[in-house]
Amino acid sequence: MSRRSIAALLLVATVCLAPSARAGQTCEKKPADPQAVSDGMTLAVATAKALDASGANVVMLARAGQDLSAYRLTYSHLGFAYRETGGAKPVWRVLHKLNHCGTAAAALYRQGLGEFFLDRPYRFEAAFVALTPELQARLIPLLKDNARVGMLNEPRYSMVAYAWGQTYQQSNQWAVETLAVAAEPTIDDRRRAQAWMQLKGYEPTPLTLGPLKRLGARALAANIAFDDHPNERRFADRIETVTVDSVFAWLQRSGLGGALVTVRGESP
Repeated sequence: MSRRSIAALLLVATVCLAPSARAGQTCEKKPADPQAVSDGMTLAVATAKALDASGANVVMLARAGQDLSAYRLTYSHLGFAYRETGGAKPVWRVLHKLNHCGTAAAALYRQGLGEFFLDRPYRFEAAFVALTPELQARLIPLLKDNARVGMLNEPRYSMVAYAWGQTYQQSNQWAVETLAVAAEPTIDDRRRAQAWMQLKGYEPTPLTLGPLKRLGARALAANIAFDDHPNERRFADRIETVTVDSVFAWLQRSGLGGALVTVRGESP
């Protein structure tokens, strides 16, 4: 890989700065692993090539930051990848929401593909779904407008935020609610965005989490809360949240997106 390629992939224009942020990964602090850096950059290059080959300008891009196989889920974190033109050569940017480690707060970040995959993912694998041409055309100006993309951003973060609630918001939830803003310009709050999602047939993932697991998670992590879930669902151990897998399935089912494309890098 050339130095120029690496530099292009690492270009970052951050919407909101924070000392440390994660989504779909652990917050454990470790020295940089040269092999992990190499594998992350390999995956970034492979993803850029796949995105270029897709012919799309905007996709929903996912990474496998955590092992969610116990919940039958493949990917943990979702964001928008869009083609940035105007320079000597078009480059891909990623706009996504990240949780500030050790806190219950989050913010939006604009990164290059390299940084998106350099955060010690559980598995060096990416996936994306290209959106319809109409949605892509509407998203391009929205994604470049810091004020508009932050319109529905709720800083209060919970990894398992209730899909139809407004108290907290997790990363995948922000992405799909922002998609609603692009699809229907009259949407100006989260409640309306979620109503549009329901109208279009979105179905959240029901996670089975018993009381001991809920209590343990809440006690040990500031970024996990369950009090926004309706009591009848929560006490039935049914936690409904927005997952990457459910969003990808919905995009294809509703006709809002195309086929799922998987990109694999080196094994961790």
